[in-house]
Amino acid sequence: MSTAFDKLARPIQKWIRQQGWKELRDIQARATNVLMDGNRDLIVAASTAGGKTEAAFLPLLSQLLDEPSEDSGFDVLYVAPLKALITDQARRLEDICRDTDLPITPWHGDVSSSVKAKATKRPRGVLLITPESLEALFIRRGLEIPRLFGATRAVILDELHSVLDSERGIQMRSLLTRLEIALKRPIRRVGLSATLGDMELAKAYLRPDSPSEVEQVIAESGSAELQLQLRGYVAGDKDDEGPSATDAIAQHLFEHLRGSDNLVFGGARQAVEIYSDRLRALCEKEHLPQEFYPHHASLSREHRDFVERRLKDGTAPTTAICTSTLELGIDIGDVTCVGQIGAPFSVASLRQRLGRSGRRPGKPAILRQYAVEAKLTPTSNFSDRLRLGMVRAIAMIELLLEGWCEPPQREALHLSTLVHQILSVIAERGGIRAQQLYGILCQIGPFRQVDTQLFLDVLRTLGHPETALIEQASDGLLLLGEMGENLVEHYSFYAVFQTPEEYRLISGGKELGTLPIDNMIAPGMLLIFSRRRWLVQEVLDRDRVIMVAPAKAGVPPIFGGDPGNIHDRVIERMFDVLKGQKRPIYLDPTALELLDEARSNYGQLQFDPGRIAQLSDNAAVIATKTGSVRTTTLALALRANGFTVQTHDGFLEVFGKDNSPELIDALSALADGKEVDLFAHSPNLLFEKFHPHLTEELLQKDALSAHLDASGLAELTSSILGRD
Repeated sequence: MSTAFDKLARPIQKWIRQQGWKELRDIQARATNVLMDGNRDLIVAASTAGGKTEAAFLPLLSQLLDEPSEDSGFDVLYVAPLKALITDQARRLEDICRDTDLPITPWHGDVSSSVKAKATKRPRGVLLITPESLEALFIRRGLEIPRLFGATRAVILDELHSVLDSERGIQMRSLLTRLEIALKRPIRRVGLSATLGDMELAKAYLRPDSPSEVEQVIAESGSAELQLQLRGYVAGDKDDEGPSATDAIAQHLFEHLRGSDNLVFGGARQAVEIYSDRLRALCEKEHLPQEFYPHHASLSREHRDFVERRLKDGTAPTTAICTSTLELGIDIGDVTCVGQIGAPFSVASLRQRLGRSGRRPGKPAILRQYAVEAKLTPTSNFSDRLRLGMVRAIAMIELLLEGWCEPPQREALHLSTLVHQILSVIAERGGIRAQQLYGILCQIGPFRQVDTQLFLDVLRTLGHPETALIEQASDGLLLLGEMGENLVEHYSFYAVFQTPEEYRLISGGKELGTLPIDNMIAPGMLLIFSRRRWLVQEVLDRDRVIMVAPAKAGVPPIFGGDPGNIHDRVIERMFDVLKGQKRPIYLDPTALELLDEARSNYGQLQFDPGRIAQLSDNAAVIATKTGSVRTTTLALALRANGFTVQTHDGFLEVFGKDNSPELIDALSALADGKEVDLFAHSPNLLFEKFHPHLTEELLQKDALSAHLDASGLAELTSSILGRD
């Protein structure tokens, strides 16, 4: 029986010998056998620098060299989320294919038009492209898709773990479906992924109709490739001696990041500016060149381009203090370290950010995480006593180390991305009938939760004269409307994702600042800003404005929560951390002290009955022990019953009425199945890029599919009351 090496083409074998490899890695040998001996889809899972790329490309390139296609078109399609990744992979493939005539074509916004023109004139070899550039090909060269990809025998999807449950992931699935429809045949799919706790999720993403037939090759865990530390800080009083927590974190970043390229995710824009200013001052104090720069959406395009160029060029050490704007899609090259101030809102996001580090062979990924907690006083909020910010950070790191990340929401409608794909398919084909469009996107494509009636409602909304995104010709063909043409022709159309929108907070006619909002809030709910509690009075969703007034609901916690939906599994792990005894080795001494405090204070909370603890005559805390979706659903239901509510990770703080019995009565009614209008107080509903083009009714349906769980309300309240 021949070895995997023997199955590879001679030019590939020659390249392997030139690298000084004594043998293929285990995942490379196993992947070669799968790809060379059949035609099944495959997922190759390994940590960064684990040899995934070669595991896919060495056998696929061998097939191209030994069995050239007689059809025209690119032979292999490689799709990756980052320009930097495409550029890096193109260099590696050009080295592998140096002694062959197999062309390697990188394709993204920075690639010259002459390179693209040459490739489209005679398409062959390997095309490396971003999802956005592939979308642009469909729109601009829709009729040429069969010619451009007629010979394509495989598509490689890199960073598969980063798109499982995102608008970008749905877009990619839709593009693959459209490609196979255009070619009238299936194309082998090869996914490259970090190791996940549940690989079945990745298999279902890669081939939704037959996930059981997807092969998998998972690397055995080797030596540690991740270096991490979670450092704890206490935000003391102004009279305290020594530096503030902010100054101490800035000093630590300055000492450990100076001289290299790094990303530090600082949270909201205000925090990004504060840390950037502190680091700039430290450079000036030490008479050193400036290398710390802010990066967020409010800064000028010029400034952002400047920071991105410095990071990508590598000509001078650069650290970007940023919001989530640098998490995806922007080419900034490799970085040495990723800093995270505060807890991110998803393990997938943490994984994606960390993926920017450790890409260079032999270099570890480095995560420096910072948790800032409040100095406790007799009047401290319960969430400060439980150190929820740091506990969430621990929970997410633990889940990251286990290889887990958030699974797709199978019931989500993804109407924003559906709007995008409707416009894209119409542009690709120059016009299409509604029934055919429904078949492509909903019956065969990824929008299978959308029934015929809902799809028609979306079309009618897009065709409304005030929207004018689409129109219907006399023969029934759907065409782009005037506004639709303007939208599709702009380069920004190709991307479906956007960073969380920041809302302006206004109180008494005065703007307080901006706050990123990516979860649901409504009038009568509380939020935290600038170390104060504010009562939400009105949400002007389309203007991105929240009208607030100072709240009288006690001392606010320092940790107000981040935008985004926290998954049930993260909250479950947070309660495991609070109730457990494990002391993670990556915590510094201060963080360990804070963890001990959190566990002690959690043990002192008296939950009776069920999971309700009375804080005062008119304030109680409910341990929902569940994620943001169900916790927010209960918050809106209680708001509809006249309570003022503050959401926390796995908890609700409830104010109003006279005492505990009224809260028990309200929860009992919900547990008995009482219906409640979750939208009675006009919560914010615009979360994704194309939501502004939808009606209020459609937005509510989308929210119910992804951001709320009305059907689980009775079960949750029964559990809280101790009925289960």
